[in-house]
Amino acid sequence: MKILVGVSGGVDSAVALHILKSKGYSVIGAMMKIYDGEIKTIANSCYGTDKKKEIQDAINNCNHCKCEFHLIDLSKEYDKIVFQEFKKQYLDGLTPNPCVICNKYIKFGLFPYMAKKIGIDYDKFATGHYARNEFNENTGRFELKKGKNPKKDQTYFLYKLSQNELKNIIFPLGEMEKEEVRNYAIKHNIPVAQKTDSQDFYKGDFKDLFNVEDNKGEIIDIYGNILGYHDGIFNYTIGQRKGLKIAYSEPLYVVDINKIKNQIIVGCKKDTYKKGLIANNVNWISINNPNKPFEATAKIRSASNPTNVTVYPQGEKIKVEFKEKISAIAPSQAIVLYDGDIVIGGGTISSSF
Repeated sequence: MKILVGVSGGVDSAVALHILKSKGYSVIGAMMKIYDGEIKTIANSCYGTDKKKEIQDAINNCNHCKCEFHLIDLSKEYDKIVFQEFKKQYLDGLTPNPCVICNKYIKFGLFPYMAKKIGIDYDKFATGHYARNEFNENTGRFELKKGKNPKKDQTYFLYKLSQNELKNIIFPLGEMEKEEVRNYAIKHNIPVAQKTDSQDFYKGDFKDLFNVEDNKGEIIDIYGNILGYHDGIFNYTIGQRKGLKIAYSEPLYVVDINKIKNQIIVGCKKDTYKKGLIANNVNWISINNPNKPFEATAKIRSASNPTNVTVYPQGEKIKVEFKEKISAIAPSQAIVLYDGDIVIGGGTISSSF
């Protein structure tokens, strides 16, 4: 079997490549180029950094495995599909998740498609994600499952994948802890064994990223009192505490963003809690479109703990009620539903109540 492995220059994809090669598969390494230009940012972020070192690291990892390396330029497609939409939503006061969109349309969509188009012959596509992909004989469906290590699990970012995509995907690190991956890399002399992880989509000033000027406006409390001023709503997200620069009797948090009035609305911790939300653009993975309410666990952020919910299907939308009120529900972020380790599906948060 020939396996195309998406490599990034990091240790996770390098170990995934080495594991598959050691199992006797014919492996091909490919890296996608998603950025073309210069932006002030910090190293080890996904977008906007100087990728020359990342590319060289990926080449070195492929050389170590004695396999081909290909660099596939998707910078124009990424800019149009991911970045421009990310920028638009952020400037509208929303909190989009670019990794979810990238995984669906670029990393597991255009990337393997373009590899075939330029003549790379392969049977399956693999990445270094901490997730599992298993076929359920009883349901006849592929099931996306959490990785072994809950702290490194990346299924939250993969919930938009379809059955058609999952049937061709391999996650070699799904049963491994991060420490195991690092030790494996050291044991097998993988060139990037000691390289630090890339954590964020972007590190830096969003004003530079979006190429916009300050847009000053009011910071008000939930009663309409002006407490201070901001330099642009794109600097804030629901639930944010740091950076408000307001002296108050207790900590303040962003509870709402009003683009029309260019206002940031703040409140106390109790004001951030909601009992439910509405989500649209729902994708179901482990089940067919449900038509009646069901119980599940849910995450509204990748790093949040799963919480018990009741899900009410409403056509292409879902209404989700939490067993206990939950804090900082940000429109345009994702809610992902689970049955134990299995990803049921998920959607884009449109509102909360």
